[in-house]
Amino acid sequence: MDRTTPLPPDPCAIALLRGGDRAAVTVAVLALHLRGAVDAGRPGTLRRTGAGDATAFRHPLEKAVRTGLYRPAGPRELTGRAVVRRALARTRAELVAAGLLRALPPGRTRAGRRLLAESRERRPLPDGPAGPDGPDGPAAEEMLLAVALHGERALTALLPRFARDSGLTGRGALADEGRFPFGRGGGVRAIAYHGDDDGGRDTDGRDHGGGHGGHHHGGAHGGHGFGGHDFGGGCGGGSE
Repeated sequence: MDRTTPLPPDPCAIALLRGGDRAAVTVAVLALHLRGAVDAGRPGTLRRTGAGDATAFRHPLEKAVRTGLYRPAGPRELTGRAVVRRALARTRAELVAAGLLRALPPGRTRAGRRLLAESRERRPLPDGPAGPDGPDGPAAEEMLLAVALHGERALTALLPRFARDSGLTGRGALADEGRFPFGRGGGVRAIAYHGDDDGGRDTDGRDHGGGHGGHHHGGAHGGHGFGGHDFGGGCGGGSE
């Protein structure tokens, strides 16, 4: 990824930069849903379908998410499945290489924070569903970018029913509100920024790494690592 480009090349990477693993998986799920490859299953779960184009993946995380849905799963369980964790780790490594994330201590770099702030200014929070378009056309891309940049609020505005029925919003999506974005004890494995409550801007211009105020608990709450566990509040961060 070129550090001079205004955005990382894919909404999944943008979402991970903004809100962590869970946010990136949400965008991958949405991309697959728009192509008819993933739908809501039993309340609070996701399932892959036999319809839609499941081969034209925009990002490796989309392929990993579809593969990870070998059986239906809620968003938290899906985020912890091994094939999805590996794709997330590769995406984090790319963001670190691009100078947008730090490996240690985990967090966005100044360039990463600036990129998100400028991107949000160019693409404000949507107030309703996108116009009609094909699943790979401009409207679909704008929907993915909106959710990548604004998290649950954009998802609720654009696809409220799917978001609720699939468990992407509601009680199971506390992480996309900026709580426990990398599980209750991310450690070194949580190489991403802890979801912010200030619209992507630091109030004092400093790099806080672990988040702001009392909303972010990136250190240790319960001692669980991220991979494969159910953390109660959700994994991977979200929106403000």
